[in-house]
Amino acid sequence: MFAERISDALREAAAELGAAVPSVRLDRPRDTSHGDLASNIALTLAKRLGRPPREIANDLRDRLNGLEGVERIEVAGPGFLNFFVEAAVVGGTLHTILASRDDYGRSDEGAGRRIMVEFVSANPTGPLHLGHGRQAALGDAIAALLEWSGWQVHREFYFNDAGAQIARLAESVWARYQQLLGHDTPVAENGYQGEYVSEIAAAFRDTVGGVHEGDHGPEATEAMRTFAVGMLRDEQKRDLAAFRVRFDEYYPETRLYSEGRVDDTIRALDETGLTYQEGGAAWLRTSRFGDQKDRVMVKSDGSPTYFLPDVAYHMGKWERGFHEVVNVQGADHHSTVDRVRAGLQALGRPRGYPEYLLHQMVTVVRGGEEVRFSKRAGSYTTLAELVSEVGADVARYFFLMRRPEAHLTFDLDLALDQSDRNPVYKVQYAHARLCSLLELARTQFGDAAEAVASADTSLLGTAAEREVINQLAEFPAFLARATSARAPHLICDYLEKTAGLVNSWYQTGHPTRDPSARALVADPALRAARLALAGAARIVLHNGLAVLGLTAPERMER
Repeated sequence: MFAERISDALREAAAELGAAVPSVRLDRPRDTSHGDLASNIALTLAKRLGRPPREIANDLRDRLNGLEGVERIEVAGPGFLNFFVEAAVVGGTLHTILASRDDYGRSDEGAGRRIMVEFVSANPTGPLHLGHGRQAALGDAIAALLEWSGWQVHREFYFNDAGAQIARLAESVWARYQQLLGHDTPVAENGYQGEYVSEIAAAFRDTVGGVHEGDHGPEATEAMRTFAVGMLRDEQKRDLAAFRVRFDEYYPETRLYSEGRVDDTIRALDETGLTYQEGGAAWLRTSRFGDQKDRVMVKSDGSPTYFLPDVAYHMGKWERGFHEVVNVQGADHHSTVDRVRAGLQALGRPRGYPEYLLHQMVTVVRGGEEVRFSKRAGSYTTLAELVSEVGADVARYFFLMRRPEAHLTFDLDLALDQSDRNPVYKVQYAHARLCSLLELARTQFGDAAEAVASADTSLLGTAAEREVINQLAEFPAFLARATSARAPHLICDYLEKTAGLVNSWYQTGHPTRDPSARALVADPALRAARLALAGAARIVLHNGLAVLGLTAPERMER
């Protein structure tokens, strides 16, 4: 990239002044009159060199004058260096994008290394809620970012198909089943109250009839547990498919027990010498590894505490070759992070394994008022209901457009708005508008593909054009930053800014404004250059939407 050449030249010039620097950062000035790239290196070197920063900036400029591809260098303010790049170099970005097409922005940073992203991992005790939806969007987008950066990604969904919550579900279904058979059997106060439990009970009755009427034995309860878990798992898979989220593997907790992994983990921890007995329970010295206090590993009744299967599960991840793991979970899992990592460190796994990304929950509002309950779920709005109302694209984007650690307010009115107020609509409409422009060019001037491919992009000299081109050039850097930070919201920010610049450029060239700035001008050379800009912008918007798992429509109505 041309920016790297300038950065390297600055680093060499700084060394000539007696200051070795490992790298030089270049930024895009907000005001295009300040150039295409800017550096504050002179300010950072002032103390080290004992000289005024503006004086250092002048020395650096003198050493870089004549750098190929740079039109001029200006010293501004207290010592900023502003680089004005030649139009041919700026426009060359468009040819790179047009040649790369769907691969523009990809890198080999991951070098094919394996990484697992575990996300959603909802217990099959009810329909997926909006917290699961946010997690699904985040996990899928993070996985996509890693794939774009050259990682070999494995998407995994871990679910608890045993334990106390599943037992409560089975009891709740049993009570509803008995009610359907005419018995006055209440659901326990701590049971699951949503209508979906009645749906499961009705489906169970339709399958087996009244064979378990009045039967509260272990076989009846197990039959209902198996049926309920299977039905809810199928529903979760359907809801995730409608949300366009896929998994490579669904991993049940019962597998940890059937394969003896929990018992193996207990023995391995005992062998470390870090366990002890107290009050009839087995404890692990998790405080040795940064936890606030030691934790019970096996309760006095012989059953493992909830974090022990998690340790066994993550040991299994490591043994399967996943030495890099990102777990996307709700903020309510915060208390488990230290103890799971402590258990893994006790078994020799590295500190900080696995990596956790914890997200805050979601509040839905309509007309400024919170939407609280779903009749079917009983206590929350389901993901399926939200997707049905606003669509998968809007739901995914809204879940992604804020930092994961920030609480998300999902505004239904904004989500359904078909104007630039709605960020999803704004980005997708910009893509559709460019598609329409390119189609109109083909209609009016024939197949212009060859002309566009060889366009003289140095003709693109207006401020609006350079601003769009410089923004498009930033896409790979934004992808790299978002991948490293596990921050898909950075791509949302980038797409909204790009769409705004594209729309502004398009509107500037609208016939009712400045005819000289229109894309479809009579001059074939200038027209080809502007169509190259439109084509490159379309590719970048398409690729950015693809990373987030959104569609890029070619036609939209206002």
